[in-house]
Amino acid sequence: MAAKRPKARELRTISEAELRAQIDALRQELWETRLKARSGAGAPQVHQMRDARRQLARVLTVSRERAS
Repeated sequence: MAAKRPKARELRTISEAELRAQIDALRQELWETRLKARSGAGAPQVHQMRDARRQLARVLTVSRERAS
């Protein structure tokens, strides 16, 4: 089972460096999940791609809120 992903409220309490690290990790996770789905390695885990996209959007939203 995947680890619990933090909500936007929780993301607002962490540092910018940690946000950057999460963005990189989520992009890597999304890439790997898409690669697995395209290569046909096992059953496609569509929910994992959706969860990764949504979490990436949350982290990017918090990061952009700080930039403005």
